[in-house]
Amino acid sequence: MAHSFTQEYFQIPVVTRTYTTACVLTTAAVQLEVITPFQLYFNPDLIIRRYEIWRLITSFLFFGSLGFSFVFNIIFLYRYCRMLEEGCFRGRTADFVFMFLFGGTVMTLFGLFANVFFLGQAFIIMLVYVWSRRHPLVRMNFFGFLNFQAPFLPWVLMGFSLLLGNSIVVDLLGISVGHMYYFLEDVFPNQPGGRRLLMTPQLLRAMFDQPEDPDYRPLQEEQQGGDLQQDEEPHN
Repeated sequence: MAHSFTQEYFQIPVVTRTYTTACVLTTAAVQLEVITPFQLYFNPDLIIRRYEIWRLITSFLFFGSLGFSFVFNIIFLYRYCRMLEEGCFRGRTADFVFMFLFGGTVMTLFGLFANVFFLGQAFIIMLVYVWSRRHPLVRMNFFGFLNFQAPFLPWVLMGFSLLLGNSIVVDLLGISVGHMYYFLEDVFPNQPGGRRLLMTPQLLRAMFDQPEDPDYRPLQEEQQGGDLQQDEEPHN
């Protein structure tokens, strides 16, 4: 059984596996009181004056204490990160890592003005946004009563957050950065006179792009075509 779990774990693509594991371990460390959220949150003053550089990363790894919100954030992270990595980024790990770096950098810059302490949920919304725009024909079902096309998913999640009384600043941040990436990568290069502005550095290609494992099994949910039916749950 342990061997089977290990085998399944290493079947998860490397970026999804690394990010999801880091988030789970960070939450576990907080639950066990090894560290506290005060050591993780995004604080530009502490980063600049006290050189607490790790906050640039840890602010993307913590979704709150173990509970309902954490579980659904992890589900969304794992699902959409993996479907992106096994779908439009399959065989292009360096490009996927570069998307992470682009999104993280832009969110960090926005975080200087938006007064957001943890950026992980915004990052998930960015992943959802990019996936939804690249699968515009996919039909979604929300709690069994609301049907819509995939591109509306980030807005539905934002509306649900609003109904729950939560701040939608994080959702708007994720949607904004996701749209920036989508426009620069998918829209502008195809416009008259347009060109690709986001060029993955060769160093990343040398580090991450490798021949695909012949025994690799993609997530079954990542299917070709536009008639995929999916039941979604929201993050909180």
